[in-house]
Amino acid sequence: MAKAIKDPEKHKERMKSIKAHVDKRIAKAQEDKGTFVLLTGNGKGKSSSALGMVARTLGHGMKVGVVQFLKGEWNTGEIDFFKRQDNVQWEIMPAGFTWETQNRESDVASSEQAWAKASQMLLDPSIDLVVLDELTYLLHYEYLAEDNVLTALMNRPDNQHLVVTGRGASDALVELADTVSEIKEIKHAFKRGIKAQKGLEF
Repeated sequence: MAKAIKDPEKHKERMKSIKAHVDKRIAKAQEDKGTFVLLTGNGKGKSSSALGMVARTLGHGMKVGVVQFLKGEWNTGEIDFFKRQDNVQWEIMPAGFTWETQNRESDVASSEQAWAKASQMLLDPSIDLVVLDELTYLLHYEYLAEDNVLTALMNRPDNQHLVVTGRGASDALVELADTVSEIKEIKHAFKRGIKAQKGLEF
C-alpha cells in the first residue's frame, strides 16, 4: 500500500501539479505522444510485461533504455539476451536487494547512482522507451526524493514512452501515469516449494 502523506498541504500541491500535467496531456489525446505505463501490484509478471514492451519497441527499430533497480548481481536470461541487441542501453543498480545489503547508507548511494543514469535517459529524446524496473521500492523506502523523480518523469521528451514497475506504487505515481495495471497474486509456485526456474523467473 502507498505510504501515508506526512504533509497534507505539500501532498495537495503535488497532486494539483500532477493533475494539471495530466489534463494537459488528455487535451492533446489526438496526437502521438509518449505514454507512461505503471505496472504495480503483488503478483508475478510486472517486469516480464515491461520486457515484452522492450522487445516490441526493438522490433520497430526503436531505441530503448532500461534501468533495473534492486536487481543486484542476478544473472538473468533477459539481461544476457537484450544486452546483445542493438539500440539497447541497459543499466543495473550496483547493489543487491535491500535485505541483502542491510546498509541504508549504501542503498541510498547505489540508488542515487542508478537514478543518475535513469535521469540521463529521461532527458534523451533519441531514446523511444525508458523502463525503470522496480523504481517504486526506492520511493517507498525514501532512497530517492519522490518530488525529484516525479519532476523528471513529467519533463521527459514529449514522444518518449515510459514504463515503471514495482509493488506499492504511490498515489502520485498512479495519478501521473497514463495507464496503470495492478497485477494480483492468486497463487505462486514458491509457496508450493518450487524454486525459481531458469527461463521462467530468471
